[in-house]
Amino acid sequence: MRVIIGWGLCLVLLSTCSRESSEISAFVGAGIWDGTGSEFMSNGVILIHDGRISEVGREDEIVIPSGADVEDLSGRIIVPGLINTHGHVGGVWGLESGYYDRENLIRQLRLYADYGITTVNSLGGDGEEGKILRDEQAVPDLDRARLYIAGEVITGTTSDEVLEVLQKNAELDVNWMKIRVDDNLGSTSKMPVGLYSTIIDRSHELGFKLASHLFYLEDAKDLLRVGTDFIVHSVRDVNVDEEFLDLLSQSGVCYSPTLTREVSTFIYENRPDFFDDPFFLKHADTVVVNKLSEVVRQQAVRENASAQGYKRGLPIAMENLKKISDAGLPIGFGTDTGPAGRFQGFFEHMELVLMEKAGMSPEQILRSATGEAAKCLGLEQEIGTLQPNRWADFIVLTENPLEDVRNMRNIESVWIAGNRIG
Repeated sequence: MRVIIGWGLCLVLLSTCSRESSEISAFVGAGIWDGTGSEFMSNGVILIHDGRISEVGREDEIVIPSGADVEDLSGRIIVPGLINTHGHVGGVWGLESGYYDRENLIRQLRLYADYGITTVNSLGGDGEEGKILRDEQAVPDLDRARLYIAGEVITGTTSDEVLEVLQKNAELDVNWMKIRVDDNLGSTSKMPVGLYSTIIDRSHELGFKLASHLFYLEDAKDLLRVGTDFIVHSVRDVNVDEEFLDLLSQSGVCYSPTLTREVSTFIYENRPDFFDDPFFLKHADTVVVNKLSEVVRQQAVRENASAQGYKRGLPIAMENLKKISDAGLPIGFGTDTGPAGRFQGFFEHMELVLMEKAGMSPEQILRSATGEAAKCLGLEQEIGTLQPNRWADFIVLTENPLEDVRNMRNIESVWIAGNRIG
């Protein structure tokens, strides 16, 4: 491999060269896919300084300063870390809740990172501990996935009630507001248009964007008309139509499919195949696996009307994802992982495969999980692509995921702010 050492640069910088070059890491020899839509780059080089990318390009274009820490990744593939635009980092531990504390949040963020998910947008159930972790993460020694928060999901039946929750979230300085417009397959009341319009308007007045949980096509249209900023679940009742696609196009709003959310509702009606998958078992809690394998629990899932209703919705969700992708509209990779049974990290890889089964190409899927996801969150200047000044969050793979998205499982190492995780 050709490595160009910047002696000339040192002569110019004189005394500062030895000091600064010792802080530079150079990753050389790998093929690089940068998440921008640019062509795959063979024999690439990434220079990192203070946790951020300083340069990226082909080996014959990049000057590596003398004294840099060189990591030879010949034969590997580098891609940006995956971004989950809709996850949950909260109080769940195993199958139980009530553990919302710093230790548990860090445990979850490191679990996500182990699977190559380097950023999680947590859409609901977030509190002060999450805010503190978010505010601490803009540092070059970060050793966990990045976290963004939405606070409490805004609920209530009157304007006063919902605005009280909204104000509480504003004081927490959340990244997103979130509402639920759903009747849970007819079992609960749905928030009316007038009430969620009030929430959206007030959120925008305070400078916050709003994400909308939904199920039905007509609700999706109404939410787009009154100004939602993000659709964070698939339309699952009927196929989307041209009116919806036009509304989505005109608004520029991102669509997060969360296909594994549907899977999680019914997959435990039998013992799932992935319970024997080494990629899953590497980080799995065997106590949880054994509980979800209990015959009585599986029978309850088979007899649960909601589980079977969501099971029927999955094929519709996949058809709608294909239509939205074919229309060239922005898709933000998301899974809704975090609640019990929705395994953080592993389900993200399941989502990649489901998106492929829906008809998206590997590159379309990876863009939705990197550069496009960052744009959906308004973070494209910080993460999502391998470009100068972005945080050095990336995955080193032994196989090319552009050939088969399942190759994202072939993780050799994960790096966040230029630090190897695990």
